[in-house]
Amino acid sequence: MEEMLLEVNGLHTNFDTEGGTVRAVNDVSFSIRKGETVCLVGESGCGKSITSLSLMQLIPENGNIAGGEVYFKGRNLLKLNKKEIRRIRGNEIGMIFQEPMTSLNPVFTIGEQMIEPLQEHLLLSKKDAYKRAMELISLMGIPNPEKIINMHPHELSGGMLQRIMIAIAISCDPQLIIADEPTTALDVTIQAQILDILRGIKEKFQTSLLMITHDLGVVAEMADYVVVMYAGKVVEEGSVMDIFKNPKHPYTKGLLKAKPVIGERKERLFTIAGQVPNLVDLKEECYFADRCEHTMDICRLNQPSFKELSSNHKAACWLYEGNENHG
Repeated sequence: MEEMLLEVNGLHTNFDTEGGTVRAVNDVSFSIRKGETVCLVGESGCGKSITSLSLMQLIPENGNIAGGEVYFKGRNLLKLNKKEIRRIRGNEIGMIFQEPMTSLNPVFTIGEQMIEPLQEHLLLSKKDAYKRAMELISLMGIPNPEKIINMHPHELSGGMLQRIMIAIAISCDPQLIIADEPTTALDVTIQAQILDILRGIKEKFQTSLLMITHDLGVVAEMADYVVVMYAGKVVEEGSVMDIFKNPKHPYTKGLLKAKPVIGERKERLFTIAGQVPNLVDLKEECYFADRCEHTMDICRLNQPSFKELSSNHKAACWLYEGNENHG
């Protein structure tokens, strides 16, 4: 069995707003092994991106990590000071942000933004860093790297910018890459190319990958293990086969039913009824209770705990209270 690289235990991240405290990440736990791809999946606003930003201590100023542990190679990242966590970011953990156009500085050239982390983390000379940047641009399948390296972000297409973001993320040979919606706002052809690049990097460098997405097609194609989030909590986790072939939580089943299937003509796509609960005013009940067709009295009284349904397949649902393997 592969060695554990990242372990997240009971992570809580809150945001102070005028309306009250938003519990954006609420007791989230999961782990990633060396060489494994784990997908965090769920609808917009469920806490996926904030979970990933919390791992790197990159949450906005009005947020605070209120509890939990994040162990990376045996070190609790939440106990590190600013200087120590900066050494981890980019060097041992690379991040591909959701919007490359806003993540890259419009004032600096592509080369300047690629060279900086290479000099900072690998202590390369400017000449060697420039050479490495050129190699990385070529590795991304971008032609004319000597031209691209001197261009500014606004001069490149969305697909090219995403490739540059990936190149920056892998430039210092990190053991873990966090990819936040890496194919959002790209057309399907470019999406496929980006996924191919990520798959190639993972195979070539034996890198672990934490991918945040709401696209179940991406999950099916990329994931070894899937963690399903709803309203800031993990509601189900399991192998990609478990989640797609034998989903257990009613929310996971709803997500899969809502996925359009090529070749199937329907009058309307399936939608999960109701709304996500207000994260400021959460009650001590199953957060999915108002939207679930299986709601029982117990669902309104207490949060369900995780039940192990089979090897590496768990769900937090009162349907499985006695560990009965209900369908």
